[in-house]
This record gives sequence, structure tokens and C-alpha cells, in this order.
Amino acid sequence: MPDKSVIIIGAGVAGLAAGCYAQMNGYRSHIFELHDLPGGLCTAWERKGYIFDGCIHYLFGSGDGQAFNAMWQELGVLEGRRMISHTEYQRVSDGQHTLTVYADPDRLEAHMCEIAPEDAPLIRAFCDGVRQFARFDMSRLYRTPKPMLGLFGWMRLGMSMLPFLPVTLRWALLPMRAFAQRFKNPFLRRAVPLMFSWDEAPAMMGMCLLAYISSGNAAFPAGGSLEFARALERRYQELGGQISYLSQVEKILTEAGPHGDRAVGIRLYNDEVHHADTIISAADGRCTIFDMLGGQYVNRGIRRRYDGHLPMYTQMQISLGVKRDMAAEPHWVTYLLDEPLLIIGEERREIGIKHYCFDPGLAPAGKSVMMAMIRSNYSYWQHLQGRRVYDTEQTQVSDIVVDFLDKLYPGIRADIEFVDEATPLSYERYTSNWMGSTSGWLLSRETMPMLIMGVEHTLPRLHDFYMAGQWTEPGGMVPLVAASARNVVQMLCRADGKRFVASSPPGPLSTRSTA
Repeated sequence: MPDKSVIIIGAGVAGLAAGCYAQMNGYRSHIFELHDLPGGLCTAWERKGYIFDGCIHYLFGSGDGQAFNAMWQELGVLEGRRMISHTEYQRVSDGQHTLTVYADPDRLEAHMCEIAPEDAPLIRAFCDGVRQFARFDMSRLYRTPKPMLGLFGWMRLGMSMLPFLPVTLRWALLPMRAFAQRFKNPFLRRAVPLMFSWDEAPAMMGMCLLAYISSGNAAFPAGGSLEFARALERRYQELGGQISYLSQVEKILTEAGPHGDRAVGIRLYNDEVHHADTIISAADGRCTIFDMLGGQYVNRGIRRRYDGHLPMYTQMQISLGVKRDMAAEPHWVTYLLDEPLLIIGEERREIGIKHYCFDPGLAPAGKSVMMAMIRSNYSYWQHLQGRRVYDTEQTQVSDIVVDFLDKLYPGIRADIEFVDEATPLSYERYTSNWMGSTSGWLLSRETMPMLIMGVEHTLPRLHDFYMAGQWTEPGGMVPLVAASARNVVQMLCRADGKRFVASSPPGPLSTRSTA
């Protein structure tokens, strides 16, 4: 029997991972990608010797033998790669006080209690949660696809999660902004909502993040996001996979059958048609379901997920190439402002600044990449699209950021050699992601149940079709995106009566350093 063929739409992390696992299991796979580079949102771009990273801040699974590490070993992205660990996530400062978000819960507890001894019980409870989640293996939720678990599988999963049930019930649905309101200290009431960069973030997410950073399981891959994606691309091609770049899919082709329709191929915008036994979309969810498939295979739940009520994260990224060494400065600080700044039509009371000097490969010697990420409404930029004022507004935003930096670091404006601006329309143009979202649905109180219970990888009344990627895993975290692709190939193998296999390539393990 000849190997079955699989077409995969999108060469982001999910598409490349799906291709790798398909090849490992004897399928002939072919990825079609609209851009000329791998990675999708997991990308970076070079300007005048500076590499501006657009994705990874930390990578779950970077620690040997820890959660998600085995998957990354299978995908070959850690071979010989230096992993850069931090002792803190970021800092939050109002100019007089600074909250350093240490990853070590003991150090964090002592630091926060020094700031606010009156809040010691609340601080201790939070840091106890970090300690408990240090033993939490999130990858257990993805080792077997949830549709394949069955009654006994769910029981086994439930038993393995039982020790974490009390702490999960307490923290999983509690947004950081609500948690912050419990503090008596006025500075912490302002700072705690931004400990993990957005105030909707569930406290449990932040606890897991700190626990994994502390254990060395959430490091930064040296070389940045695009080099990470290129390693995944190499692994896929070494396994025999084929990629067609600059090949945007217009339609997913279907045929009627006795038990429902089947996905049988794709049509590109250049009118090329390609057929396969199975289609996997690792592209934008809304575009896949409502454009490529014409909205024919939906139910009430799917329509509800894509009606716009769920939170998404859209941003403007200002990236700067600076001929100044910032390595002695904290790598990430969110500044709380007494006087708000009007940026992108909204008053902002905080602004986050990050530099990448911990990875010297991202800038020429003695120079630095600096970045500001500003949450931004898609519709604001959509109204400006195609008008001269669009470019003017981008420049105005970057000027505000530079003016702010010049107050923090006098004279830095003269040291800036390159300014790059990316709006939600940039992300949409580059990836076709709905409204320029950078992570599918934002991980929040509303979407946390979707993360725990899972989102369907199939569509009603359509056979031989699967979805993988950030629209099946809220939060858009890189390991969850790859794990969703692994799950899809497990489901495909089961449908074909095959035993799923996965193996790691021979080669050197990653190396580690601390910034």
C-alpha cells in the first residue's frame, strides 16, 4: 500500500511540527506557505545588522528532561543550541519603587514582603502557588489527544492532575488585575496586574511561568525566533518533507461522500490545484473555516468562538537598533506613568521596554536591540490603511517611545541607528492572522477552560481534515502550538490504524547559559 499523502497549510511552528510528525509516521507531506520564510509568527527580521525578534520571550521545554523537552528533542530544535536562562521575568517600576519579578519563589516572596509587609499572607499564598506548580508537568495534557483519551484515559489524566486540583481551582480563573485588588499596598496594587505583561493573565499562568523559569525550563533560544523556526524547517526537510513558499491557499477542496464530505485538496491563488488524502490547516483559524472552506462546516460552538467576543492580543511593536551597550540594564521593565501618554488614540499609564543584550548575536558588538510592545486596537489601524496618515501615525508612535527613552537614558535618541514599526496590519499581512492577532485568543479567564479541556481539531461533517496551531490552543504559546500538531498526527495515525511513532535525531544536546 503506498504511503498516504498529506497537505499542510502554513509553515509556522504548527505546520512544520505537523510535517515532521507526518514524515516520522510514513506519510508523504507537502507544506504550502504564503510567505517566503518559515515560522509564521515565530519570526525575526534583520535591519542594518540588528535582528528584531517578533515572538519568543521564553520557551517552555528548554530544560533537559522537563515538560515539553522530549517534544523539542523530537523536532530537533535544541541540537547544539545555547539556551539563555534568566533569574527574573521582568521588573515593574513607578520611578520610586520597583517590583522585580524573580523566578525563584523564595526570593520573590522576600522581595515583595520587604515592599509590603502588610500583604505578607497574600504574597506567601501566591509564592506557594509557584512552588506547587514547579512540580506541574503541563505536557501531560498533550501526550494523548483529548478525543482519543476515552473514559479510562480521562480518569488517568484526572488522577495525575489530582494533586494540583486545589491550587488550580484557586488560581486558574483569577485574573491578575482582580488578584491585585486584594493588596493593601498602593504600589503593588498598580504593579501586580502587570507582572506578566497583561492584566487579564490568569494567576495560574504566571505561576507556571515563574516555576518553569526557575527550573531552567523556560529559557530563550540563542539566535532568536527565526533561527528556531529554521531549525524546525531543517528537521522537516531532513525527514523528507517538501515546502512550497510563496504559495497562498485560496480554497480547501471537498467532495461529497456517503458519510459526509471529504477534504481532498487545495487550490492556490495562482489557480494551481493539489490533491492529497488528508488536509491539515495550520493557518489562521477564521480564514480556514470561513474563507477556505466557505463556512460550510460549522456548528453553534464554532460560530460562537469566532464571533469576536473572545479576547485577542494585537499590538504595535517598535524595534530600535541602538549604538549603545545596554547589557548592564535590566532586560525588561514596565514603567508605571503618573502622567499618561496618549499613544494610538488611548491614554497609556504604563509602557514596557525590553532589550536583547542577553543574546549578543542579535546586534553588532557594543550595540543593542531595544523594543517596546504596545497593545493596539486593530480597527484603529484598519481605518488608516491605504492613507498617508498611516505612516505618519507609525512615526508618531515611535517618536513618543524614543522621547520616553531619552528621559530614561539621556542622549539615547542620538544613538538610535534604525527604527522599525510593526502594527496589527503588519502581522495580518505577514501571516493572514485574523485582525493581526499575535497569539490566537488571548489566555484569560474566558479562554482558560478551552486550554484545559481542549478545542476540536476537526470540523463537523468534514472527514480527512484537521486543524492545528494557536486557534486550537488559546494563548499561542509555542510549545502548545507544536503539541497540537503532534496530537493531530496521532489522531491521523489512529484513523489509519497505524501506531504513532516519534524519535529524536542523533546530535549534541543544547547548551545553557544564564543572563
